Amino acid sequence: MTLRLTNTLTRSKQDFVPLDPPRVSIYCCGVTVYDLCHLGHARSYIVWDVLRRYLIWRGYAVTFVQNFTDIDDKILRRAAEEGSTMEAVSERNIDAYFQDMDALNILRADRMPRATRCLDGIRTLIGELEAKGAAYSADGDVFFAVMQQADYGKLSGRDIEEQREGASGRTGNEEEARKRHPFDFALWKGAKPGEPSYPSPWGPGRPGWHIECSAMVRQELGDTIDIHLGGADLIFPHHENEIAQSEAASGQQLARTWLHNGMVNVGGEKMSKSLGNFTTIRALLESGVSPMTLRLFVLQAHYRKPLDFTAEALEAAATGWKGLDAALVLVDAETGTGVDDAQDAVSSARVASEAAALPPELAAARDRFIAAMDDDLNTAAALAVLFELARPLRALANRVERGDQAAAEEARGGELQARGALLAELAAVLGLRAERPGQAAAGPGDAEIEALITRRLQAKAARDFATADAIRAQLKVQGIELIDRPGGVTDWLRS
Repeated sequence: MTLRLTNTLTRSKQDFVPLDPPRVSIYCCGVTVYDLCHLGHARSYIVWDVLRRYLIWRGYAVTFVQNFTDIDDKILRRAAEEGSTMEAVSERNIDAYFQDMDALNILRADRMPRATRCLDGIRTLIGELEAKGAAYSADGDVFFAVMQQADYGKLSGRDIEEQREGASGRTGNEEEARKRHPFDFALWKGAKPGEPSYPSPWGPGRPGWHIECSAMVRQELGDTIDIHLGGADLIFPHHENEIAQSEAASGQQLARTWLHNGMVNVGGEKMSKSLGNFTTIRALLESGVSPMTLRLFVLQAHYRKPLDFTAEALEAAATGWKGLDAALVLVDAETGTGVDDAQDAVSSARVASEAAALPPELAAARDRFIAAMDDDLNTAAALAVLFELARPLRALANRVERGDQAAAEEARGGELQARGALLAELAAVLGLRAERPGQAAAGPGDAEIEALITRRLQAKAARDFATADAIRAQLKVQGIELIDRPGGVTDWLRS
Protein backbone atom coordinates (compact mmCIF):
# COMPACT_ATOMS: atom_id res chain seq x y z
CA MET A 1 0.00 0.00 0.00
CA THR A 2 1.15 3.54 -0.78
CA LEU A 3 0.45 6.70 1.20
CA ARG A 4 -1.52 9.17 -0.90
CA LEU A 5 -1.86 12.80 0.17
CA THR A 6 -3.88 15.70 -1.26
CA ASN A 7 -1.30 18.20 -2.49
CA THR A 8 -2.62 21.76 -2.42
CA LEU A 9 -0.11 22.70 -5.11
CA THR A 10 -1.47 20.23 -7.67
CA ARG A 11 -5.04 20.11 -6.29
CA SER A 12 -4.92 16.32 -6.50
CA LYS A 13 -4.29 13.22 -4.40
CA GLN A 14 -0.81 11.90 -5.13
CA ASP A 15 1.45 9.05 -4.07
CA PHE A 16 3.88 10.31 -1.44
CA VAL A 17 7.45 9.72 -2.62
CA PRO A 18 10.15 11.49 -0.57
CA LEU A 19 13.21 13.03 -2.17
CA ASP A 20 15.64 10.79 -0.32
CA PRO A 21 13.82 7.79 1.14
CA PRO A 22 13.55 6.74 3.87
CA ARG A 23 14.33 10.28 5.04
CA VAL A 24 11.44 12.76 5.09
CA SER A 25 11.80 16.51 5.71
CA ILE A 26 8.79 18.40 7.04
CA TYR A 27 8.31 22.06 7.90
CA CYS A 28 5.24 23.17 9.83
CA CYS A 29 4.31 26.84 10.22
CA GLY A 30 4.23 27.54 13.94
CA VAL A 31 2.49 30.08 16.13
CA THR A 32 2.97 33.81 16.47
CA VAL A 33 3.57 33.91 20.21
CA TYR A 34 1.48 36.86 21.34
CA ASP A 35 -1.26 34.87 23.13
CA LEU A 36 -2.35 31.40 24.26
CA CYS A 37 -3.02 28.78 21.60
CA HIS A 38 -6.66 28.36 20.57
CA LEU A 39 -8.83 25.52 19.32
CA GLY A 40 -7.70 26.10 15.73
CA HIS A 41 -4.09 25.54 16.76
CA ALA A 42 -5.12 22.33 18.52
CA ARG A 43 -6.74 21.06 15.34
CA SER A 44 -3.73 21.88 13.17
CA TYR A 45 -1.01 20.51 15.42
CA ILE A 46 -2.92 17.35 16.34
CA VAL A 47 -3.42 16.34 12.69
CA TRP A 48 0.19 17.10 11.74
CA ASP A 49 1.38 15.19 14.80
CA VAL A 50 -0.58 12.19 13.50
CA LEU A 51 1.01 12.55 10.06
CA ARG A 52 4.44 12.55 11.68
CA ARG A 53 3.65 9.57 13.91
CA TYR A 54 2.27 7.59 10.99
CA LEU A 55 5.33 8.21 8.83
CA ILE A 56 7.61 7.12 11.69
CA TRP A 57 5.49 4.02 12.26
CA ARG A 58 5.78 3.14 8.58
CA GLY A 59 9.57 3.25 8.83
CA TYR A 60 10.46 6.73 7.59
CA ALA A 61 13.20 8.77 9.25
CA VAL A 62 11.35 12.04 9.79
CA THR A 63 12.94 15.40 10.50
CA PHE A 64 10.15 17.68 11.71
CA VAL A 65 10.81 21.41 12.00
CA GLN A 66 8.31 23.91 13.38
CA ASN A 67 9.05 27.58 13.96
CA PHE A 68 8.07 30.26 16.41
CA THR A 69 7.31 33.74 15.03
CA ASP A 70 8.69 35.78 17.93
CA ILE A 71 8.75 39.22 16.32
CA ASP A 72 5.55 40.58 14.81
CA ASP A 73 3.16 43.52 15.01
CA LYS A 74 0.78 41.53 17.22
CA ILE A 75 3.53 40.74 19.73
CA LEU A 76 4.63 44.37 19.79
CA ARG A 77 1.06 45.56 20.37
CA ARG A 78 0.59 43.09 23.22
CA ALA A 79 3.86 44.20 24.81
CA ALA A 80 2.78 47.85 24.57
CA GLU A 81 -0.60 47.03 26.13
CA GLU A 82 1.10 45.26 29.04
CA GLY A 83 3.96 47.71 29.46
CA SER A 84 6.21 44.74 28.81
CA THR A 85 8.75 43.73 26.15
CA MET A 86 8.58 41.68 23.00
CA GLU A 87 10.93 39.11 24.56
CA ALA A 88 8.84 38.75 27.73
CA VAL A 89 5.59 38.27 25.80
CA SER A 90 7.22 35.74 23.47
CA GLU A 91 8.87 33.68 26.21
CA ARG A 92 5.69 33.51 28.28
CA ASN A 93 3.64 32.27 25.36
CA ILE A 94 6.31 29.83 24.17
CA ASP A 95 6.25 28.24 27.62
CA ALA A 96 2.44 28.12 27.49
CA TYR A 97 2.60 26.55 24.00
CA PHE A 98 4.71 23.67 25.29
CA GLN A 99 2.39 23.12 28.26
CA ASP A 100 -0.69 22.92 26.02
CA MET A 101 0.89 20.72 23.34
CA ASP A 102 2.40 18.36 25.90
CA ALA A 103 -1.03 17.96 27.47
CA LEU A 104 -2.44 17.01 24.06
CA ASN A 105 0.36 14.43 23.60
CA ILE A 106 1.80 16.27 20.62
CA LEU A 107 5.42 15.26 20.02
CA ARG A 108 7.85 18.15 20.22
CA ALA A 109 9.44 19.09 16.92
CA ASP A 110 13.00 17.97 16.26
CA ARG A 111 14.00 21.60 15.84
CA MET A 112 12.07 24.78 16.67
CA PRO A 113 13.83 27.82 15.19
CA ARG A 114 12.79 31.35 16.07
CA ALA A 115 12.70 34.29 13.72
CA THR A 116 14.94 36.40 15.98
CA ARG A 117 17.57 33.65 15.94
CA CYS A 118 17.62 33.40 12.14
CA LEU A 119 18.41 37.03 11.33
CA ASP A 120 21.66 36.29 9.49
CA GLY A 121 19.85 33.85 7.20
CA ILE A 122 17.01 36.32 6.66
CA ARG A 123 19.37 39.14 5.71
CA THR A 124 21.34 36.84 3.39
CA LEU A 125 18.19 35.66 1.64
CA ILE A 126 16.92 39.21 1.14
CA GLY A 127 20.31 40.21 -0.26
CA GLU A 128 20.16 37.37 -2.79
CA LEU A 129 16.68 38.41 -3.90
CA GLU A 130 17.76 42.02 -4.32
CA ALA A 131 20.84 40.95 -6.34
CA LYS A 132 18.61 38.96 -8.68
CA GLY A 133 16.21 41.84 -9.23
CA ALA A 134 13.40 40.09 -7.37
CA ALA A 135 13.44 42.66 -4.54
CA TYR A 136 14.07 46.38 -4.16
CA SER A 137 14.72 48.78 -1.30
CA ALA A 138 12.85 51.99 -0.58
CA ASP A 139 13.67 54.31 2.36
CA GLY A 140 14.81 51.50 4.65
CA ASP A 141 12.16 49.00 3.59
CA VAL A 142 12.75 46.10 1.20
CA PHE A 143 9.91 44.69 -0.91
CA PHE A 144 9.52 41.59 -3.04
CA ALA A 145 8.59 42.40 -6.63
CA VAL A 146 5.63 40.13 -7.29
CA MET A 147 5.40 40.99 -10.98
CA GLN A 148 8.85 39.47 -11.51
CA GLN A 149 7.43 36.01 -10.71
CA ALA A 150 5.54 34.63 -13.70
CA ASP A 151 4.00 31.78 -11.71
CA TYR A 152 2.96 33.83 -8.67
CA GLY A 153 -0.39 32.48 -7.51
CA LYS A 154 0.22 28.84 -8.39
CA LEU A 155 -0.51 27.57 -4.86
CA SER A 156 -3.70 29.51 -4.19
CA GLY A 157 -4.88 29.51 -7.79
CA ARG A 158 -5.74 33.21 -7.55
CA ASP A 159 -5.44 35.56 -10.47
CA ILE A 160 -3.11 38.42 -9.60
CA GLU A 161 -5.91 40.94 -10.12
CA GLU A 162 -7.78 39.22 -7.27
CA GLN A 163 -4.83 39.31 -4.90
CA ARG A 164 -4.91 42.88 -3.68
CA GLU A 165 -6.46 42.01 -0.31
CA GLY A 166 -3.83 40.81 2.16
CA ALA A 167 -1.03 40.67 -0.40
CA SER A 168 1.11 43.23 1.40
CA GLY A 169 1.87 40.79 4.19
CA ARG A 170 1.21 42.85 7.30
CA THR A 171 2.50 46.20 6.07
CA GLY A 172 1.16 49.60 7.08
CA ASN A 173 -0.13 52.47 4.98
CA GLU A 174 3.24 54.26 4.85
CA GLU A 175 4.87 51.11 3.56
CA GLU A 176 2.14 50.72 0.95
CA ALA A 177 3.05 54.12 -0.47
CA ARG A 178 6.67 53.04 -0.94
CA LYS A 179 5.83 49.96 -3.02
CA ARG A 180 6.16 49.91 -6.80
CA HIS A 181 3.19 47.61 -7.18
CA PRO A 182 0.27 47.19 -4.76
CA PHE A 183 0.81 43.40 -4.58
CA ASP A 184 4.47 43.62 -3.52
CA PHE A 185 5.12 42.55 0.08
CA ALA A 186 7.63 43.50 2.75
CA LEU A 187 10.82 41.52 3.24
CA TRP A 188 12.44 44.03 5.60
CA LYS A 189 10.72 46.83 7.51
CA GLY A 190 12.61 49.97 8.42
CA ALA A 191 12.86 50.79 12.12
CA LYS A 192 10.03 52.69 13.79
CA PRO A 193 10.28 54.71 17.01
CA GLY A 194 9.82 52.58 20.12
CA GLU A 195 10.11 49.26 18.30
CA PRO A 196 12.99 46.77 18.49
CA SER A 197 15.25 46.81 15.45
CA TYR A 198 18.26 45.00 14.07
CA PRO A 199 21.09 46.16 11.81
CA SER A 200 20.96 45.40 8.08
CA PRO A 201 22.47 46.64 4.79
CA TRP A 202 19.25 48.63 4.29
CA GLY A 203 19.36 50.27 7.70
CA PRO A 204 17.98 49.20 11.09
CA GLY A 205 14.69 47.36 11.06
CA ARG A 206 13.11 43.94 11.35
CA PRO A 207 12.07 41.16 8.98
CA GLY A 208 8.68 40.80 7.33
CA TRP A 209 6.52 37.84 8.24
CA HIS A 210 6.87 35.77 5.06
CA ILE A 211 10.66 35.92 4.71
CA GLU A 212 11.09 34.49 8.20
CA CYS A 213 9.71 31.07 7.25
CA SER A 214 11.62 30.92 3.95
CA ALA A 215 14.88 31.59 5.79
CA MET A 216 14.13 29.09 8.56
CA VAL A 217 13.19 26.36 6.07
CA ARG A 218 16.49 26.87 4.25
CA GLN A 219 18.49 27.08 7.47
CA GLU A 220 17.10 23.86 8.91
CA LEU A 221 16.24 21.70 5.88
CA GLY A 222 17.73 23.15 2.69
CA ASP A 223 16.27 24.54 -0.52
CA THR A 224 13.72 21.78 -1.19
CA ILE A 225 11.72 19.83 1.38
CA ASP A 226 9.28 16.95 1.15
CA ILE A 227 6.25 18.40 2.96
CA HIS A 228 5.19 21.89 4.03
CA LEU A 229 2.29 22.09 6.50
CA GLY A 230 -0.16 24.73 7.69
CA GLY A 231 -3.74 25.81 8.08
CA ALA A 232 -5.86 26.65 5.05
CA ASP A 233 -5.80 30.31 6.11
CA LEU A 234 -2.05 30.39 5.36
CA ILE A 235 -2.35 29.38 1.70
CA PHE A 236 -2.63 33.03 0.73
CA PRO A 237 -0.75 35.20 1.21
CA HIS A 238 1.77 33.51 3.52
CA HIS A 239 2.55 30.28 1.70
CA GLU A 240 2.15 31.86 -1.71
CA ASN A 241 4.76 34.43 -0.74
CA GLU A 242 7.05 31.82 0.77
CA ILE A 243 7.08 29.97 -2.54
CA ALA A 244 7.73 33.15 -4.53
CA GLN A 245 10.68 34.38 -2.50
CA SER A 246 12.28 30.96 -1.83
CA GLU A 247 12.08 29.80 -5.43
CA ALA A 248 13.23 33.15 -6.80
CA ALA A 249 16.35 32.89 -4.63
CA SER A 250 17.22 29.22 -5.13
CA GLY A 251 15.73 28.36 -8.50
CA GLN A 252 14.51 25.16 -6.83
CA GLN A 253 11.06 23.95 -5.80
CA LEU A 254 10.44 24.89 -2.16
CA ALA A 255 8.22 21.94 -1.21
CA ARG A 256 7.11 18.91 -3.19
CA THR A 257 3.90 18.47 -1.18
CA TRP A 258 1.78 21.17 0.48
CA LEU A 259 -0.80 20.03 3.04
CA HIS A 260 -3.41 22.32 4.64
CA ASN A 261 -5.94 21.58 7.33
CA GLY A 262 -9.48 23.00 7.36
CA MET A 263 -10.68 25.69 9.73
CA VAL A 264 -12.66 25.33 12.96
CA ASN A 265 -16.27 26.52 13.12
CA VAL A 266 -18.16 26.99 16.36
CA GLY A 267 -21.88 26.36 16.07
CA GLY A 268 -21.66 26.71 12.29
CA GLU A 269 -19.79 30.03 12.35
CA LYS A 270 -16.09 30.65 11.84
CA MET A 271 -14.27 30.85 15.16
CA SER A 272 -13.31 34.44 15.94
CA LYS A 273 -12.95 36.70 18.94
CA SER A 274 -15.41 39.23 17.49
CA LEU A 275 -18.20 36.63 17.41
CA GLY A 276 -17.58 35.56 20.99
CA ASN A 277 -17.01 31.93 20.02
CA PHE A 278 -13.23 31.98 20.41
CA THR A 279 -11.69 29.69 23.03
CA THR A 280 -8.19 28.66 24.01
CA ILE A 281 -6.87 25.14 24.55
CA ARG A 282 -6.13 26.11 28.14
CA ALA A 283 -9.73 27.19 28.76
CA LEU A 284 -11.09 23.95 27.30
CA LEU A 285 -8.82 21.75 29.40
CA GLU A 286 -9.54 23.76 32.54
CA SER A 287 -13.27 23.40 31.85
CA GLY A 288 -12.91 19.65 32.38
CA VAL A 289 -12.50 18.45 28.79
CA SER A 290 -9.85 15.74 28.87
CA PRO A 291 -6.90 16.11 26.47
CA MET A 292 -7.66 12.79 24.76
CA THR A 293 -11.33 13.72 24.33
CA LEU A 294 -10.19 16.84 22.49
CA ARG A 295 -7.75 14.81 20.41
CA LEU A 296 -10.42 12.23 19.52
CA PHE A 297 -12.86 15.02 18.63
CA VAL A 298 -10.36 16.50 16.17
CA LEU A 299 -9.52 13.16 14.56
CA GLN A 300 -13.15 12.22 13.96
CA ALA A 301 -13.21 14.69 11.04
CA HIS A 302 -11.03 14.60 7.93
CA TYR A 303 -8.19 17.06 8.30
CA ARG A 304 -9.04 18.99 5.11
CA LYS A 305 -12.71 19.54 6.02
CA PRO A 306 -14.10 22.23 8.32
CA LEU A 307 -14.41 21.08 11.93
CA ASP A 308 -17.65 22.15 13.64
CA PHE A 309 -17.23 22.54 17.39
CA THR A 310 -20.51 22.08 19.26
CA ALA A 311 -21.42 20.88 22.72
CA GLU A 312 -23.16 17.86 21.17
CA ALA A 313 -20.11 16.91 19.09
CA LEU A 314 -17.80 17.27 22.07
CA GLU A 315 -20.18 15.20 24.21
CA ALA A 316 -20.18 12.45 21.59
CA ALA A 317 -16.37 12.49 21.51
CA ALA A 318 -16.23 12.30 25.31
CA THR A 319 -18.55 9.30 25.31
CA GLY A 320 -16.53 7.58 22.61
CA TRP A 321 -13.27 8.26 24.41
CA LYS A 322 -14.65 6.91 27.68
CA GLY A 323 -15.12 3.47 26.10
CA LEU A 324 -11.82 3.49 24.22
CA ASP A 325 -9.98 4.70 27.29
CA ALA A 326 -11.41 1.85 29.37
CA ALA A 327 -9.93 -0.64 26.90
CA LEU A 328 -6.55 1.12 26.85
CA VAL A 329 -6.45 1.23 30.66
CA LEU A 330 -7.06 -2.51 30.74
CA VAL A 331 -4.27 -3.06 28.20
CA ASP A 332 -1.85 -0.99 30.27
CA ALA A 333 -2.80 -2.71 33.50
CA GLU A 334 -3.04 -6.33 32.35
CA THR A 335 -0.66 -6.67 29.42
CA GLY A 336 1.82 -3.83 29.80
CA THR A 337 1.87 -3.22 26.06
CA GLY A 338 0.95 0.47 26.01
CA VAL A 339 3.07 2.62 23.68
CA ASP A 340 2.77 6.38 23.84
CA ASP A 341 5.85 7.64 22.01
CA ALA A 342 5.95 7.40 18.23
CA GLN A 343 9.74 7.69 18.30
CA ASP A 344 9.78 4.21 19.86
CA ALA A 345 7.10 2.80 17.57
CA VAL A 346 7.98 -0.19 15.40
CA SER A 347 9.60 0.27 12.01
CA SER A 348 7.92 -0.80 8.79
CA ALA A 349 9.93 -4.04 8.70
CA ARG A 350 8.83 -4.97 12.19
CA VAL A 351 5.24 -4.02 11.33
CA ALA A 352 5.32 -6.48 8.43
CA SER A 353 6.83 -9.31 10.49
CA GLU A 354 4.42 -8.86 13.37
CA ALA A 355 1.44 -8.59 11.04
CA ALA A 356 2.31 -12.00 9.60
CA ALA A 357 2.10 -13.56 13.08
CA LEU A 358 -1.26 -12.01 13.99
CA PRO A 359 -4.49 -14.02 13.93
CA PRO A 360 -6.32 -13.38 10.63
CA GLU A 361 -8.94 -11.11 12.23
CA LEU A 362 -6.30 -8.85 13.78
CA ALA A 363 -4.11 -8.85 10.67
CA ALA A 364 -7.14 -7.72 8.68
CA ALA A 365 -7.82 -4.95 11.23
CA ARG A 366 -4.23 -3.72 10.92
CA ASP A 367 -4.54 -3.72 7.13
CA ARG A 368 -7.76 -1.67 7.32
CA PHE A 369 -6.04 0.82 9.59
CA ILE A 370 -3.15 1.21 7.15
CA ALA A 371 -5.52 1.48 4.19
CA ALA A 372 -7.44 4.25 5.95
CA MET A 373 -4.33 6.22 6.84
CA ASP A 374 -2.82 5.72 3.39
CA ASP A 375 -5.96 7.31 1.95
CA ASP A 376 -5.01 10.92 2.71
CA LEU A 377 -4.92 10.35 6.48
CA ASN A 378 -8.52 9.19 6.89
CA THR A 379 -8.38 9.25 10.68
CA ALA A 380 -12.14 8.75 11.02
CA ALA A 381 -11.88 5.34 9.34
CA ALA A 382 -8.73 4.56 11.33
CA LEU A 383 -10.58 5.33 14.57
CA ALA A 384 -13.32 2.91 13.54
CA VAL A 385 -10.69 0.15 13.54
CA LEU A 386 -9.64 1.13 17.07
CA PHE A 387 -13.21 1.02 18.33
CA GLU A 388 -13.66 -2.39 16.74
CA LEU A 389 -10.52 -3.70 18.45
CA ALA A 390 -11.55 -2.14 21.76
CA ARG A 391 -15.07 -3.59 21.92
CA PRO A 392 -14.32 -6.96 23.63
CA LEU A 393 -11.61 -5.34 25.76
CA ARG A 394 -14.05 -2.70 26.95
CA ALA A 395 -16.50 -5.40 27.98
CA LEU A 396 -13.70 -7.08 29.94
CA ALA A 397 -12.77 -3.76 31.54
CA ASN A 398 -16.34 -3.36 32.77
CA ARG A 399 -16.16 -6.80 34.37
CA VAL A 400 -12.81 -6.00 35.98
CA GLU A 401 -14.29 -2.81 37.45
CA ARG A 402 -17.09 -4.91 38.96
CA GLY A 403 -14.50 -7.12 40.68
CA ASP A 404 -14.75 -10.11 38.34
CA GLN A 405 -11.42 -11.89 38.92
CA ALA A 406 -11.90 -14.20 35.95
CA ALA A 407 -11.98 -11.21 33.61
CA ALA A 408 -8.38 -10.30 34.40
CA GLU A 409 -7.27 -13.83 33.58
CA GLU A 410 -9.16 -13.68 30.28
CA ALA A 411 -7.37 -10.43 29.40
CA ARG A 412 -4.07 -12.28 29.69
CA GLY A 413 -5.18 -14.87 27.15
CA GLY A 414 -3.24 -15.13 23.90
CA GLU A 415 -5.68 -13.61 21.41
CA LEU A 416 -6.94 -10.91 23.77
CA GLN A 417 -3.38 -9.99 24.65
CA ALA A 418 -2.54 -9.73 20.94
CA ARG A 419 -5.65 -7.61 20.43
CA GLY A 420 -4.63 -5.33 23.28
CA ALA A 421 -1.10 -4.98 21.96
CA LEU A 422 -2.40 -4.06 18.51
CA LEU A 423 -4.90 -1.59 19.97
CA ALA A 424 -2.15 0.12 22.00
CA GLU A 425 0.14 0.24 18.97
CA LEU A 426 -2.44 1.77 16.63
CA ALA A 427 -3.70 4.16 19.31
CA ALA A 428 -0.13 5.41 19.72
CA VAL A 429 0.04 6.14 15.99
CA LEU A 430 -2.96 8.46 16.51
CA GLY A 431 -1.39 9.87 19.66
CA LEU A 432 -4.11 8.45 21.94
CA ARG A 433 -3.08 7.16 25.36
CA ALA A 434 -4.88 5.94 28.46
CA GLU A 435 -5.88 8.76 30.80
CA ARG A 436 -7.70 7.17 33.71
CA PRO A 437 -6.20 5.28 36.66
CA GLY A 438 -6.73 1.53 36.82
CA GLN A 439 -10.09 1.85 38.58
CA ALA A 440 -13.12 3.73 37.32
CA ALA A 441 -12.92 7.42 37.99
CA ALA A 442 -15.43 8.81 40.45
CA GLY A 443 -17.82 11.52 39.33
CA PRO A 444 -17.16 15.12 40.31
CA GLY A 445 -17.99 16.21 43.84
CA ASP A 446 -20.53 18.91 44.65
CA ALA A 447 -17.87 21.59 45.16
CA GLU A 448 -16.23 20.76 41.83
CA ILE A 449 -19.59 20.93 40.05
CA GLU A 450 -20.37 24.32 41.58
CA ALA A 451 -16.92 25.61 40.61
CA LEU A 452 -17.43 24.49 37.01
CA ILE A 453 -20.87 26.09 36.90
CA THR A 454 -19.33 29.36 38.12
CA ARG A 455 -16.64 29.10 35.47
CA ARG A 456 -19.31 28.44 32.84
CA LEU A 457 -21.27 31.53 33.89
CA GLN A 458 -18.08 33.60 33.70
CA ALA A 459 -17.38 32.24 30.23
CA LYS A 460 -20.90 33.13 29.07
CA ALA A 461 -20.56 36.64 30.51
CA ALA A 462 -17.31 37.01 28.53
CA ARG A 463 -19.12 35.69 25.40
CA ASP A 464 -16.80 32.66 25.37
CA PHE A 465 -19.65 30.35 24.41
CA ALA A 466 -17.33 27.59 23.19
CA THR A 467 -15.91 27.13 26.69
CA ALA A 468 -19.37 27.36 28.24
CA ASP A 469 -20.64 24.63 25.91
CA ALA A 470 -17.58 22.50 26.63
CA ILE A 471 -18.24 22.64 30.38
CA ARG A 472 -21.88 21.62 29.89
CA ALA A 473 -20.87 18.75 27.59
CA GLN A 474 -18.18 17.45 29.93
CA LEU A 475 -20.48 17.53 32.96
CA LYS A 476 -23.18 15.69 31.01
CA VAL A 477 -20.75 12.90 30.16
CA GLN A 478 -19.98 12.66 33.88
CA GLY A 479 -23.68 12.26 34.65
CA ILE A 480 -24.40 15.87 35.62
CA GLU A 481 -27.33 17.63 33.93
CA LEU A 482 -27.35 21.44 34.03
CA ILE A 483 -30.63 23.36 34.12
CA ASP A 484 -30.45 27.05 33.26
CA ARG A 485 -33.09 29.10 35.11
CA PRO A 486 -34.22 32.69 34.58
CA GLY A 487 -32.05 35.32 36.15
CA GLY A 488 -28.75 33.61 35.32
CA VAL A 489 -29.18 30.80 37.84
CA THR A 490 -28.02 27.26 36.96
CA ASP A 491 -29.25 24.21 38.88
CA TRP A 492 -27.86 20.70 38.41
CA LEU A 493 -28.93 17.09 38.83
CA ARG A 494 -27.03 13.81 38.96
CA SER A 495 -28.42 11.35 36.44
